[in-house]
Amino acid sequence: MRPVRKRQFTFSSIYLVVALAVMFGLHFFVLKQAEPTAIPYSQLMADVRAGKVTKAEIQTDAIVAELAAKAPEKPKVVIAGRLPNMDERELINELERQHVSFEGRSDKVPWWEQVLGWVLPLVVLGAFWGFAMRRMTRGAGPMTIGKSQAKIYELDESKSVTFADVAGVEEAKGELVEVVDFLKNPAKYRALGAKIPRGVLLVGPPGTGKTLLAKAVAGEADVPFFSLSGSDFVEMFVGVGAARVRDLFQQAKERSPVIIFIDELDAIGRSRGGPRAFATNDEREQTLNQLLVQMDGFDADANIVIMAATNRPEILDKALLRAGRFDRRVLVDAPSFAGRKSILAVHARKVTLGSDLDLEVVARRTPGMVGADLANLVNEAALSAARRGSDVVTRVDFDEAIDRLQLGLKKQGRVMTEVEKRRVAYHEGGHTLVALSLPNTDPVHRVTIIPRTIGALGVTLQLPTEERYLMTKDELHDRICVMLGGRVAEELACGDISTGAQNDLERASETARQMVCRFGMSEALGPLTYGAPSGPSYLEEPVSLADRNFSDKTAELIDAEVRKIVDEQRARALELVRKRRPLLDAMVQRLLIEETLDRDDLEALVAKTSKIAA
Repeated sequence: MRPVRKRQFTFSSIYLVVALAVMFGLHFFVLKQAEPTAIPYSQLMADVRAGKVTKAEIQTDAIVAELAAKAPEKPKVVIAGRLPNMDERELINELERQHVSFEGRSDKVPWWEQVLGWVLPLVVLGAFWGFAMRRMTRGAGPMTIGKSQAKIYELDESKSVTFADVAGVEEAKGELVEVVDFLKNPAKYRALGAKIPRGVLLVGPPGTGKTLLAKAVAGEADVPFFSLSGSDFVEMFVGVGAARVRDLFQQAKERSPVIIFIDELDAIGRSRGGPRAFATNDEREQTLNQLLVQMDGFDADANIVIMAATNRPEILDKALLRAGRFDRRVLVDAPSFAGRKSILAVHARKVTLGSDLDLEVVARRTPGMVGADLANLVNEAALSAARRGSDVVTRVDFDEAIDRLQLGLKKQGRVMTEVEKRRVAYHEGGHTLVALSLPNTDPVHRVTIIPRTIGALGVTLQLPTEERYLMTKDELHDRICVMLGGRVAEELACGDISTGAQNDLERASETARQMVCRFGMSEALGPLTYGAPSGPSYLEEPVSLADRNFSDKTAELIDAEVRKIVDEQRARALELVRKRRPLLDAMVQRLLIEETLDRDDLEALVAKTSKIAA
């Protein structure tokens, strides 16, 4: 017996027993207690003569009387059977002498009352049983288990999202304009013999707006939009996913032209070959097979476009990506500077901005953030303004929101000793000083020694002036030098080193190793790469030296070259800190007082120190 059927049978059995017990309980206990107490006819006559009876009702076979009782007790009701062929004039005369109210009544109950007394409880119990069974079988019952779980956005709902609501993905929107035009004017393409791709796969990191872009396509094309996740197909019962796929395409054919959007396609579209072939999942594979068949089998004139989204395209089955299925792949990547600015402008329409806010500066401060991150950033800035009691969202609120998302919350309860605070100030001042002194580094936007929840006791924030897609050897050298500037300044000013440079050393060592092993920037090793990255590299950073493909002698040379790069940049940073020590001391003094210095404060310090030195 299937689990659902078993649960239904168990519930029905228990429910039947409980229902019968309740009905018999009502009959024997509740109704029993409402029945009057039976007494002899002679006792009734005696009570009437004694003046105890206050009310009487003469029925066909019995006499029901109500006996007086002291407050707050309720009157006692008694019943006495009538004697056959007996004239009860004496009883009536006695009731009149005692001034007792009495009446006659037939105790014959109408047939419809008898039927209603049994049918009504059965109807109530049956209705409750039916409701419980529907709730139990919802989404898993024999009538609904194979139904599609897609959420359908009708025409008036999908119109609320258009390409105007999607910013920062102009290349992706350009690719999808063709799909929109096909859904609007299919006859134009059929007249030329052209075929629009049946499947469009949106590929990109999480939060870049793949789902929003699919809704915008439906809104622009003015067609219904079926939205569901890949996991909605899969159930614990084999064959359910395939049935849901068939039902989904059947509904789509009835509503065509239509767009079907499957989010997280990798949930059902994983590759069936390789090592995963030994760990098969019959339900998932049957669902995938049915999806492949439906994509091949539906009529080309049905005007159905299938869109899907994934951030792991490298694990998809090759059969899904062949021509005739998901043969058009659209990259929805993290937005550029211009894209971030336009995304911020879209989300900022819902908040009241202050006059001092420049979204261009905010866009420069948020490299790597995707659409979902930027939407969250605008919301956090609005919350920050609300906490301050302000009517507008200002630059201060966005600075606080960026720091909150990138660095974590301020640790207001952490109180550092003066020695620790001074050491952190010199550490961050060293980063800032080296960054201000080198030509190939990003300008310093702000330096702070306020602790954050991510574990950082202080932070030096650099603001890129432009988008970079390549980095030169000199730029990487300068970056390593800035990373080591904090440790060098701490060692020079405090006479000792601490654990605060752990992250700086990790990043500097990894950058130097990437230069040697991946970028071919070592003169001793030449333009070669060493170590193959393991696992899929799409949308993920490769891991250097994951699979070793070089000798022990080469490994020793790699270690020597990495150490050489780090040592050279450390010596360079040490020279800069010694040469500009007055500027470092001036920054530290200001940091110990104000805890945070902006770019304008740093420029003023540099100008003042330069005049004193001159």
